[in-house]
Amino acid sequence: MSVFLPLVDTDLGDDALLSALARVGPLVLSSSQSSAALPQNATRYIFVDTDSSLSTDEVISLLDQGAEKVILPLALAKEVIGVVAPERILLLLDVANVSAVSDRIRSGVSGVLIKTPSIDVDFIGSFSRFFAGSSVHVLPAAVPEPPSRSTIRALQGANTALVIPTSLLTLSPTDSKQINVADAFLAHISSDRPDGLFPTVVSSFPDGGRTLGLVYSSYDSVRESMVTGKGVYQSRKHGLWRKGETSGATQDVVRICLDCDADALEFSVVQNGAGFCHLERASCFGTGQFTGLAALERTLQSRLVSAPEGSYTRRLFEDPELLRSKIMEEADELCRAETTEEVAFEAADLLYFALTRCVAAGVSISDVERSLDRKAKKVTRRAGNAKPQWSQKVSSTGEPSTAQSATNTHPPEAPKPAAAPEPVPASNADAPISMRSYDLSKTSASERAQLLRRPVLKSDEMIAKVKPIVDEVRQRGDAALLEFTAKFDKAQLSSAIIRPPYETTELPDDVRQAIDVAYANIYKFHAAQVAQDELKVETMPGVVCSRFARPIARVGLYVPGGTAILPSTALMLGIPAQVAGCKEVVLATPPRPDGSISPEVMYVAQLVGASAILKAGGAQAVAALAYGTETVPKVDKIFGPGNQWVTAAKMLVQNDTDALVAIDMPAGPSEVLVIADQTCNPAFVAADLLSQAEHGVDSQVVLVTVNLSDARIAEIEAEVDKQARALSRVDILRQSIPKSIIVKTHSVQEALAFSNDYAPEHLILHLENAPAAVAAVENAGSVFVGPYSPESCGDYASGTNHTLPTNGYARQFSGVNTLSFQKHITSQEVTADGLKGLGPVVATLADCEGLGAHANAVRIRLQALALA
Repeated sequence: MSVFLPLVDTDLGDDALLSALARVGPLVLSSSQSSAALPQNATRYIFVDTDSSLSTDEVISLLDQGAEKVILPLALAKEVIGVVAPERILLLLDVANVSAVSDRIRSGVSGVLIKTPSIDVDFIGSFSRFFAGSSVHVLPAAVPEPPSRSTIRALQGANTALVIPTSLLTLSPTDSKQINVADAFLAHISSDRPDGLFPTVVSSFPDGGRTLGLVYSSYDSVRESMVTGKGVYQSRKHGLWRKGETSGATQDVVRICLDCDADALEFSVVQNGAGFCHLERASCFGTGQFTGLAALERTLQSRLVSAPEGSYTRRLFEDPELLRSKIMEEADELCRAETTEEVAFEAADLLYFALTRCVAAGVSISDVERSLDRKAKKVTRRAGNAKPQWSQKVSSTGEPSTAQSATNTHPPEAPKPAAAPEPVPASNADAPISMRSYDLSKTSASERAQLLRRPVLKSDEMIAKVKPIVDEVRQRGDAALLEFTAKFDKAQLSSAIIRPPYETTELPDDVRQAIDVAYANIYKFHAAQVAQDELKVETMPGVVCSRFARPIARVGLYVPGGTAILPSTALMLGIPAQVAGCKEVVLATPPRPDGSISPEVMYVAQLVGASAILKAGGAQAVAALAYGTETVPKVDKIFGPGNQWVTAAKMLVQNDTDALVAIDMPAGPSEVLVIADQTCNPAFVAADLLSQAEHGVDSQVVLVTVNLSDARIAEIEAEVDKQARALSRVDILRQSIPKSIIVKTHSVQEALAFSNDYAPEHLILHLENAPAAVAAVENAGSVFVGPYSPESCGDYASGTNHTLPTNGYARQFSGVNTLSFQKHITSQEVTADGLKGLGPVVATLADCEGLGAHANAVRIRLQALALA
């Protein structure tokens, strides 16, 4: 509630006074007064007196024209209540008709304005209590002299705001005829500081109320700010501080507010110049960098003036038809988005192009916000039906009949998250399957950061979705597991567990032989990783420290089903578990609708010595492995990739102390980064990109070129398009490849630096001297060196493991290996002579930490040795 309400009863041409009043709260105008002369930032209440003949429609018209509230007499309020929202109505009452207010009327308004003969604080306080929960304002019928600050303060104490005619307000010092606006506004403020100053938070307008800094104000500084509209504060050392007087970083004050306790102020300002902070930053808190729409607006405003030739933003500014097409294209993509990630992503794209249109037309975000505020004030609403050209029925191909053709060029953006693959509309079947290109030398730091981004993985949301499934399996065991398998995998099972021996007769000979070769290579490489010998180190005479490896006893291996059969994953997880010597190996994989498991996976389970196969997928399989059921053994660690449901379930159970289960690593969509120079074979490069892109529509594919000409890049793109069309999973590729990016660099060092920042799951080096480049690789799951090392080899049979960190986790995690299935235990053996040397050191450190029992455990032995 405002400290006071100014009732405009003077000439609306008194711009200085009205501007000052608009900075501290709403202005009250008569319904017969025009608001055209009010300051742009003014909020207005419209006062409808008791002798007015306005109708309900005319009241609504006043609100539609931008009035924040209407102050209505009782008779008119009864007609409007129920038609207009309560927060838009104040009830005008005379003292005599307060008792005529029913509960319906009271609940249909946001507050009251009571006309009284005079200001009697105690009498008015009783009305305030009667209208508890509503804002209460009081208008004395005849006040020949201005109210005192103590009167305003007393009314505030009674939760009542005084309505003061503007004829009694002034910007000059308070006298017997008028009260200074600042004196009235600050009548209720208090300070607990010895110097009497008021803490003042300065926030940015219109950037979401972003805090710029903390300063102090005084009566004098607030008075000057109200009059000048500039940021003026009180320096604790130097007196009045006119912000920007010397630096040029001035402030235009939009609003001054008291806090709820009336002991602090907030100034909402438009900050000019370098910024609020003396370090020439936008804010004193943190780096002060603008984010979101505010940052984008500033970037676009800068690019409008100085965008480099050939830049995408300059193209948009100079080609209205391109900008128009992009806005329509992105609006259509937003309408088609399904998941929360997709909607956020497409909305961001649309806002980028829409704001570009605004900046090109000289429209700011604050202009847009004012328009939104005006629209929000409207009570009368249109039907909101789409215009005929936008209400055409969607054709059988899924495309609107009025769909526009659009360019493939996008501004820098992260790869888009995607839903499950769906058929591509026939009308787009001939569109090139191509990637998006960026020149690293022409991108800003923020644009480069965007290129490194993956889709946002909303782990908390997914964990919330899988928790009920996990809880059901934990509590009801096999019954819940079988129910979820029937629901999600469409398989009706009587038991979810298979024990050896496993049936493998269906397997073709060539597939069996290929698996055997892959098994031998992977086994050989992982067997070499086993920690064979116990590590022993004598750290000082008589003190021997040891470390030895032991297998994790029980492990669960998740082998996805989904859009592809993955016996290779069963090999990659099962072999290191076998080599490490894990006693119990439970392989979980989704069953086919008939309840069977693919013969390839069954054969691998037999090769790796799996102790059981769990016919289940998703979060229910993870839960069964983590907690165990009547038939499913509980495991100590869960390995394997999976969709976001599997990943979320793994993250959930690893944090549950009741589960006591670990996981291999966080996971995200599969990804590859290929670095190629002029020696590359375009067909090889394209094949490598496509081999990863076919995993799913959310696969992350990046090509980093080193001094490649546009013609050479075009050869690679042509190969991508040609090869993709010949593949069976072309519908997936039509969705994953357009989300993929080409990053142009000018040296191998620059390319590898980008790759290390990206930290890809798979890194492929198509370079003239690829082996030499490996030394510069710092972050990658697995590296494929040279033109004849396709990622497919590592995926299947070269010997390295294909269960690798994704989503940038290659910075912190290794891929799955034999050591992943082992734990290392340390031991120490201290002789009597060793304790004589080590003991005093240990006792001293224990005393230092205040742990007397630790020190005693050493000293009691030393004493025994001394007596021996």
